[in-house]
Amino acid sequence: MEISMDPKIQAWMNERIKEDQVAKYMRNGRDFIDEPAIEAALAANKNPDPKRIAGILEKSLAIQTLTLDETAALLNVQDRGQWEVMQDTALRIKKKVYDNRVVTFAPLYLGSLCVNNCLYCGFRKDNERSTRRVLSPEEVRSETKILAGTIGHKRLIAVYGEHPATDVDYMVSTIKTIYGVKEKTRHGWGQIRRVNVNAAPMSIEELSALKNAGLGTYQVFQETYHHATYQRLHPAGTIKAHYLWRLYCMHRAQEAGIDDVGIGVLFGLYDWRFEVMGLLRHAQDLEEQFGIGPHTISFPRLEPADNMSYSHDNPYKVSDDDFKKLITVIRLAVPYTGMIITARETARMRQDAFSFGCTQTDASSRIGVGAYAEEYEQQQGRRQQFFLGDTRSLEEVIRDFAERGYITSFCTAGYRCGRTGKCIMDLLRSGAEGKFCKLNAVLTFREWLDDFAGEPTRSVAEPLIEKELREVKSRLPEFYSQLVAYYERVKNGERDLFF
Repeated sequence: MEISMDPKIQAWMNERIKEDQVAKYMRNGRDFIDEPAIEAALAANKNPDPKRIAGILEKSLAIQTLTLDETAALLNVQDRGQWEVMQDTALRIKKKVYDNRVVTFAPLYLGSLCVNNCLYCGFRKDNERSTRRVLSPEEVRSETKILAGTIGHKRLIAVYGEHPATDVDYMVSTIKTIYGVKEKTRHGWGQIRRVNVNAAPMSIEELSALKNAGLGTYQVFQETYHHATYQRLHPAGTIKAHYLWRLYCMHRAQEAGIDDVGIGVLFGLYDWRFEVMGLLRHAQDLEEQFGIGPHTISFPRLEPADNMSYSHDNPYKVSDDDFKKLITVIRLAVPYTGMIITARETARMRQDAFSFGCTQTDASSRIGVGAYAEEYEQQQGRRQQFFLGDTRSLEEVIRDFAERGYITSFCTAGYRCGRTGKCIMDLLRSGAEGKFCKLNAVLTFREWLDDFAGEPTRSVAEPLIEKELREVKSRLPEFYSQLVAYYERVKNGERDLFF
């Protein structure tokens, strides 16, 4: 059933897209997703020679972005043994750039109103079974208090639908509200130190306002880079039907001064190999035009949503084996980027993904609007955009990581010290950023353990943090004495000390 649109909302929609803020980034009137070139590369690089693959992997280990042909060759590998070598190389790259850190965050859904009608989304305009809501300032504070003061998160991804009720003014207001919450904990205080945003494409002027409000990373997923599939899934007459407005939103963000951007694909809408190539082209074009690639790449798989049949009917469902392959190739093709795997996936899949490239994940996730502060069963379809595969608490996830030798980092220092954009790109490619991050990971992990961890988690984590201190002493002796001094101050209740 099609739901009629309020004239005021329609007028708001009509003013959203600024064509001049699309055309300026195009080359000879063409966008950077050259489908014939992508298909030709995939066809021309079948049955790649193992020696060639070895050379490509050496390039990845040097933290250099791959070409279309090189990436196509990796995607065409058939031999299981070669895939194992590729996954091992992906892990080596991850350790070289990010060490053994894992970054955690939580999604915070601010509203479920949306003017778009995407065929795969539980929040689509015409889904009359979806419960609609936008959080008030007090409700935003309540959600943040739970996330920062009870669970212990330091960073959020604030998620907004495309609707005038959650426009840029609402975003700016809620970002400031989130940053303003400060909750007493066992030994210190809990506070969100970085608010990332997942929202619809915006104009340069609106993006400048978000940056001034303290935006962290600006995250927009293209969903699918395949033009015809995109048009079929995003009906005409909606803002999201404009492929190019979405495709160039990260270019506008760079011009607005937002130099940390996150791109992604909803895998399962079209052929996964094509989509990996699309992500690569997106990263390449950002590098070519601004010298700065994506801060993060995300790769959610299509999941069932309430009253949505598309996820069951589409022919492009990505198997677990192919999902692991695409994660591996993304790490190899864009070796400097952070890689986010979300709670859409099962605990087992997330565990596997961190062994060959992923660096970030969410935990304690609830994706209903108002779901953290309110008592309700964890999965309620009518309140959610889709269903989750892993509903473990942050503490359970942290304990699992610690048992596997990963330290959970709550560090947000780099963003406040100016290690963003071109600066962070250079540091990541050289491996230097990992030094700062290792130090700050130790300090923030100490904070979290003292403020939030139970005894079972502490018993696993304490040996890990002692191991990290020993590694700093041997690998970074010039920082060790200052780290120990900061570490003791954190143990005595000081918070937010960083390098």
